[in-house]
Amino acid sequence: MEWTKHDLLDLHDLSRAELELILKTAKSFKEVSSREVKKVPALRGKTVVTLFFEPSTRTRVSFELAAKRLSADTLNIAASGSSLSKGETVLDTALNIEAMNVDAIIVRHFSSGVPSILAENLRSSVINAGDGCRAHPTQALLDMFTIQERFGRIEGLKVGIVGDILHSRVARSNIHGLTRMGASVTVCGPSTLMPIGIEKLGVNVNYNLDDVIQESDVIMLLRIQKERQQEKYLPSIREYAKVFGIRQQRLQKAKKRVLIMHPGPTNRGVELTADIADGEHSVILEQVTNGVAIRMAILYLLLGTKK
Repeated sequence: MEWTKHDLLDLHDLSRAELELILKTAKSFKEVSSREVKKVPALRGKTVVTLFFEPSTRTRVSFELAAKRLSADTLNIAASGSSLSKGETVLDTALNIEAMNVDAIIVRHFSSGVPSILAENLRSSVINAGDGCRAHPTQALLDMFTIQERFGRIEGLKVGIVGDILHSRVARSNIHGLTRMGASVTVCGPSTLMPIGIEKLGVNVNYNLDDVIQESDVIMLLRIQKERQQEKYLPSIREYAKVFGIRQQRLQKAKKRVLIMHPGPTNRGVELTADIADGEHSVILEQVTNGVAIRMAILYLLLGTKK
């Protein structure tokens, strides 16, 4: 199929065929990163800007590497060092960046909907690198790519997403993508961190982690955001680790080929113990590797296929 989208804002906007095209394109680009010269000329002459309003290591560096490996020029703008600190609006900042003839703006913002507002007002392609609690499409895509690479498919697999579902943009994007690709998704976590009516997204809800571990092909752990402790969603981090953390004794109930995933950064000893994070079932570092390939695919489809 031919790619027709101008922006990447949310996986909810993509068809199964479009998701499959992204994964197929990423597979072809992954080989580039293993070469001695890690570069292809696919986006030579294009300019890509990263505009991040939240701290980020993996996502920002991954996007920058992806652009450089496609031979695009890159510019990284941090909110603290821009005119935003002088009172300029996000949209005005983006419009001024676009006026310098850039081709894509990759934005991360703590408020849901900001990438969509920019996409409505800019000619440049806008890529959502995470907005509030709403969406993180490229993280979900790299998760899906990792699952497909390990199992050869996504259709028919059982995926358990465990943790702070309420505040997780990663969970929402994965739910949209995985269910559209034919996986069965179960969410698990404290009732205080479970969105009301989440079943409407086509997922099962199970508050018993041992049940989820036993039935899942993939267990996707989410970071417990310690800043939420001030809002009293949990009795304590220790209590969460005891009830919803994964340790070796619990993992013995899992399937032999189970995958342990985490979008990072991990809280070792909370979501999972160190031996599991570094163990044979963990694909956490593979997710990071695959993030570059996925973001190369997105940039190429948005910028390299335009006539």
